[in-house]
Amino acid sequence: MDKKLIFFDIDGTLLDHDKQLPKSTKLAIEKLQELGHELAIATGRAPFMFEELREELGIHTYVGLNGQYVVHNNQVVYEHPLDIEELHRYSAFADELDHPLIFENHEQMYSTKEANLYVDEGIGSFKLKVAPIYEPNSFRERKIYQSLLFCTEEHESLYHSKFQKLKFVRFHEYAVDVLPADGSKAKGIEVLINHLQIPMKNVYAFGDALNDMEMMTFVENSVAMGNAIDEVKQVAKYVTTAVDEDGILKGLELVGIL
Repeated sequence: MDKKLIFFDIDGTLLDHDKQLPKSTKLAIEKLQELGHELAIATGRAPFMFEELREELGIHTYVGLNGQYVVHNNQVVYEHPLDIEELHRYSAFADELDHPLIFENHEQMYSTKEANLYVDEGIGSFKLKVAPIYEPNSFRERKIYQSLLFCTEEHESLYHSKFQKLKFVRFHEYAVDVLPADGSKAKGIEVLINHLQIPMKNVYAFGDALNDMEMMTFVENSVAMGNAIDEVKQVAKYVTTAVDEDGILKGLELVGIL
């Protein structure tokens, strides 16, 4: 058997709309592990946001924070923090426009506003058990791997040309992931592939959203969920059923792994 390296996004891929793990998905993961395949999570979430899921699935290798923090078997193999000078400029600009920000590292998230409807709605969509810590200048004292910008799509455009060292990827009506300009899940995946020395033909990835676009085009055997946005379906090699319609299990059967 050729050992496969299989990446799974979390929201809309492993977890359904209600942030529940379908039984068929958990059984499929267990079967892959029995067969000896290498499994990894590839997510925009910070590590502290999916610790329970890692424990439940027994997956301890992941590409977190949209590729900026990569771990293999609980050992960090890659870090790519945001540029500190650019963070100063970006934070000051957001403050002028009264746009809330969150700064994330692997351990916690820090908010520039004590309370805000956009933040509540954007962060609330993850259904987390932890809340942001109010600490406006958190980026001055620690490495920051990703920021979240809370604004409408119209206001987001004000940032694009002004900050060349940053990349903006919307994940919610009111919220945008902010990464290093050269950062992506694909970059983190490339680091892990090189670390494990697994041939590209044996690499697979499942995803559904805008932040999966680079991953879908980079990984030769990419699988879009049935609930994926059209842009992801168009660039993926395969399209499976929706997450709550046994999408992971059926996708693995579709590509011939199960």
